[in-house]
Amino acid sequence: MPDWVVERMPWTSDWNIDHEKKTISPKVRDAGTNASDELHRQQSRVIAETLQLAREKKVFAVLNGWRNELYPIGRSSPITTSIERAGSALFGIVTYGVHMTAYVKVDNDIKIWVPRRAKNKQTFGGMLDNTVAGGISSGENPFESVVREAAEEASFPDSLVRSNAKSCGMVTYFYITGQRAGGETGLLQPEVQYVYDLEIDPSVIPKPADDEVEEFYLWTVEEVQKALAEGQFKPNCAVVLLDFFVRHGILTADNEKHLIEIVSRIHRKLPFPTA
Repeated sequence: MPDWVVERMPWTSDWNIDHEKKTISPKVRDAGTNASDELHRQQSRVIAETLQLAREKKVFAVLNGWRNELYPIGRSSPITTSIERAGSALFGIVTYGVHMTAYVKVDNDIKIWVPRRAKNKQTFGGMLDNTVAGGISSGENPFESVVREAAEEASFPDSLVRSNAKSCGMVTYFYITGQRAGGETGLLQPEVQYVYDLEIDPSVIPKPADDEVEEFYLWTVEEVQKALAEGQFKPNCAVVLLDFFVRHGILTADNEKHLIEIVSRIHRKLPFPTA
């Protein structure tokens, strides 16, 4: 959490703030018999009230993108402390998402379905994305999240995703917000993205089902690589595509001299609890 965020945040008496140790934590009362659940509820309430106050006072531009969507702080149990998605970057917590690459094979060549984000999206408007992608909300598991996002963003039937989506691990990285992310720059965002592949028949055509995607393109690997080199992809989507290329033998030690560096950077060990 950057010092300037700490200085500007409208903290209330519900917080313990130690400037010497550089720690903050919500104050909690006696949690009673259901100690863990009550602890999470109290912490979530304090965080929510503080962010709402900051929003009302217009302290941080990033809160203009308020989503009314809760992100979990940690994923150790079904009930966790939660935070409004728009405020997660202010606290620098680890956030979790799902990204799925849908592709077809034509004469043994891979073609990838690439969506373009709507120009009016609050973050990274007009940039290229992964076929399906989204944040994991509080109380949601990764696979159910990717099934939901696939229906919302690409009109993929539930049965198609449940039967054919392949879990391929995850990518981890530390993102520093820039201008296209919306709101303040220089916020620190450690992120974990659960990665899925979906090989589909050429007859299956993704179609936008909400207002977040403008259109889909079916591109060759070379076309995707060109767009990557030109910086057309949302940054974390570029990370997921690099992972896809490595796993499918498109990027190898023979054709990419920086392969070891690439692989290590998209699988960073985050200096925070992730379980």
